[in-house]
Amino acid sequence: MKKIIFASNNQGKIREVKDMLADPDVEVLSMKEAGIDMDIEENGTTFQQNALIKARAVYNVTHELTIADDSGLEIDWMNGEPGVYSARFMGHDTSYDIKNAAILEKMKNVRGADRSARFVCAMAAILPDGREITTRGTMEGVIADRIEGSNGFGYDPILYLPEFGKTSAQLTEDEKNRISHRGKALRELVRELRLLCV
Repeated sequence: MKKIIFASNNQGKIREVKDMLADPDVEVLSMKEAGIDMDIEENGTTFQQNALIKARAVYNVTHELTIADDSGLEIDWMNGEPGVYSARFMGHDTSYDIKNAAILEKMKNVRGADRSARFVCAMAAILPDGREITTRGTMEGVIADRIEGSNGFGYDPILYLPEFGKTSAQLTEDEKNRISHRGKALRELVRELRLLCV
């Protein structure tokens, strides 16, 4: 059985990645499941840099096939914020209910196309021989007028997807995995890994 270590302890991300990589011949382990307990300082200035920082930190301990992601919400009217600071926006310990409400309040007078936003995900893989791969995916939308939906996590309840007529948090797990930024980045990563015959 092929083992992949996912350099994360974020339960929402772990669930999504395990669902998307579901295969009887593949075992996906979170850092906790792999017995890795470390704080990784994400001090990159791009999603790609942060994904590589996380993947390298775990790979340096295990030398196993390791994947990592860094993802967040980019709001054009806010000059791309919260961006790479999405998890730390308003403080790491601030709930997403509060973060989401604060963004909606900040944008209450912003209309139309000026509400454009997207989820971005960069994924990195480090192969057992040390080779590195990175991919990127986005999911375009607009900031919703209100918080809606109870599926998903993070900023999902405020990214409205016009073509679906609902927020990311109103999608089913299968719908989200098919169109999400993380799904796109992960599928491309898997394609590149297969090309390299991992």
